[in-house]
Parts: sequence; C-alpha cells; structure tokens
Amino acid sequence: MDELMEILNAIRPDVDFENETALITDEILGSFDIVSIVGEINDVFDIEIRPSHLVPENFDSAEAIMTLIEQLQDE
Repeated sequence: MDELMEILNAIRPDVDFENETALITDEILGSFDIVSIVGEINDVFDIEIRPSHLVPENFDSAEAIMTLIEQLQDE
C-alpha cells in the first residue's frame, strides 16, 4: 500500500488519498490523472490494467485501487 500511496501522492499531492472514498464519483480525479496513475501502477507493480478495469468502483479510493492491484497480481 505504501508504494501505491507514493504514486498517488506524486501525481496529485493535493488529494487526501487516505480518507477519500469517491475519487471518481466526486470528480476529484480526471481522465489525465487516471491515465497517469494506471501507467505508474502498471510499471511499479508489473501488472496490466486493461480498459475493462477502468470503472469507478476500482478507482474511487486508494483501498479499491489496491484491491484491483492485488487481484491482477494473483492472475
């Protein structure tokens, strides 16, 4: 989770990723933010987030993103 938080905070240091639970729903993150986050996650965690994974439920919170990462690592 620490690596993910570093990625998120580097891309959007103005967002409270530890407490925010509606990053997409409340439009806190935009499409460019998501593209940047996905690129970094793919590189750092050696996974491939596919377009089918790009749904609000997977990106509304840091915890949801971490769950997605763990699922993809298990594949």
